Amino acid sequence: MLGFVYAVCLVFGYSLEKDGSIAYLEAKTWLMILILGILLSAVLTVIMKQLQKSLLQKNQGREEKQPQGPAGECSLQSGENPAGKQIPAGHTVFLYAGIIFLCYLIVFLGIYPGFFVYDAQDELMQVITRSFSTHHPLFHVLLMGGTVQLIHKLTGSYNAGIACYTLLQMAALSLIFGYGIWKLETEGLGKRGRISLLVYFGVFPTIVMFSLCSAKDGLFTGMVLLMVLMLLAFFRDPAGFFQKKGHCICLFLSSCLMMLLRNNGFYAFLVFVVLLALLFLKAEWRPYRKKMLLLCAGAMIVFLVVNKGFAFVLHADDSENQEILTVPIQQMARVYSMEGDTLTEQQKETLFEILPEETLKHYNPKVSDPVKADFNNGAYEADKGKYRKLWAELFREHPFGYLNAWFMTSYGFWYPGAVIDVYKGNTVFTFTYEDSSYFGYEVEEPGERKSLIPVIDRIYRFLSLDEKAQEIPLLSLVLSPGALFFVWVFGLCFFWYTGQYRKLWPFLFPGLLFLTVLLGPTYLVRYVVFLWVLLPVLLHEMCRKPETEITGK
Repeated sequence: MLGFVYAVCLVFGYSLEKDGSIAYLEAKTWLMILILGILLSAVLTVIMKQLQKSLLQKNQGREEKQPQGPAGECSLQSGENPAGKQIPAGHTVFLYAGIIFLCYLIVFLGIYPGFFVYDAQDELMQVITRSFSTHHPLFHVLLMGGTVQLIHKLTGSYNAGIACYTLLQMAALSLIFGYGIWKLETEGLGKRGRISLLVYFGVFPTIVMFSLCSAKDGLFTGMVLLMVLMLLAFFRDPAGFFQKKGHCICLFLSSCLMMLLRNNGFYAFLVFVVLLALLFLKAEWRPYRKKMLLLCAGAMIVFLVVNKGFAFVLHADDSENQEILTVPIQQMARVYSMEGDTLTEQQKETLFEILPEETLKHYNPKVSDPVKADFNNGAYEADKGKYRKLWAELFREHPFGYLNAWFMTSYGFWYPGAVIDVYKGNTVFTFTYEDSSYFGYEVEEPGERKSLIPVIDRIYRFLSLDEKAQEIPLLSLVLSPGALFFVWVFGLCFFWYTGQYRKLWPFLFPGLLFLTVLLGPTYLVRYVVFLWVLLPVLLHEMCRKPETEITGK
């Protein structure tokens, strides 16, 4: 089955990248999927069997080499050195965080005052003008915009405000990543693994970019990492989890903050809780059902109260619908742009009521922003049924056009060969995007780039804006969301293949989160940074002993 999933992604993705559409009715499309699917299925089956065998032998070898205590337990517990002296967890976490922060600090000096980009100016202006909207999460608007504006009032410099916020976020994420490494250390991660993760979190470009970026994606990713670590602890030892108040508090707070930082986090979490409730119908999980569901429900209630409270207190405009209607808007825009001569005059008139004709001329297959920006919310609110009926009519008449419209804004997430160039031709504050839109890179006004280490500035500009960075064979793969998607799907299928379901459930939430980004406006890296940050956790779980051996069940 996995081989056919990969085959569909490769064949469809290649067609979308090359032609901008998929020939659904051509026999060769499905013949290629069939042949490629069979070959990949055979290869992946062999790989999984060999990997399972190799990991089993490796774990058995570790047990034989591990010194045993009188009760048959390992003589060295996590958090202890060979002399038996307990190492305070806080010291270890701060040590790891300090190393990561120093790595970030070098880059920070090179790109001073930080990457102030991705709606940064818009969020700051909401704070300055006291005119708020729910277009961006208000929690982040107040956090980021409030910090920048406060420091500006104290110093008279917006660069100082941006730098201060960047440093605070760097410190927060360094602590979270340091905690993550320590957590894996307590679960058996060796010295080489810890060193590798320090380098990974401190140096890997994609993680560094968003750790030093004012956009909400960095902090959001940090909260997702904490959530998954807590979920792993729960599914590994449910009874022990609720005996540790710190774990419960961490899961609760990280869930709340995650939802406050990105709206799609709430939708993914809601579905996750529903699936948890179904899982808890099984007898082995019933004793923990009430506590866990109350914890999750409490997090959602707090999110809703805080979110609505901010909107009420700040008198925020909440009339926008286009964010949640991104895919339908893009689908109707594509049908008009590509097959407009097949629409009736009545259909066109109805469409123009919510999407002006001039706006539809700016249709971009890879990003919905040019058309959704002028969506007429007033007309839509006045008669939602009318426009939903139009969408349904056009779907019946142009189903393949609708599919192509959706795939064109999402295929970069699941096709390794996709080049991220969705903003090509767009002029922003300091440059015009050319053949790469991997990362925003710039400092939006009123900030200004003042690099103290120009060579680092040039490196990150190259990685962000030069298409060659996405063409270098090995580099392009490690930077590719699509390639990472292939790795993730393999890892999750490996848990299923080997019957390690307890390892699978904690990653259900990031899986749902990934599904929500497929319904977004385009395929930017910023929406899936969590795939890179969570990758070490996934790989560590793959290398651990099967849960049946750990729990004794």
